[in-house]
Amino acid sequence: MKASKSMRVWFAFMGTVLWIGIYLTGFANVNWLVYVPAGGFAFAAITSICPSQIAVFKIFGVKMKETPNQ
Repeated sequence: MKASKSMRVWFAFMGTVLWIGIYLTGFANVNWLVYVPAGGFAFAAITSICPSQIAVFKIFGVKMKETPNQ
């Protein structure tokens, strides 16, 4: 299941916001757990595969409509 272009832009924006927050706080001061969503958003934006979205959809049995990436 691939994410649409609008979802990829959202993943990139949210990942950027998290990384800026980590930078402003200081890489040494941030708990390691904050890096998980920041890295996940960056991975999802680059590959268009969001593992957490896939897991949530499988848990709740939601079907995502496939849309062409134009």
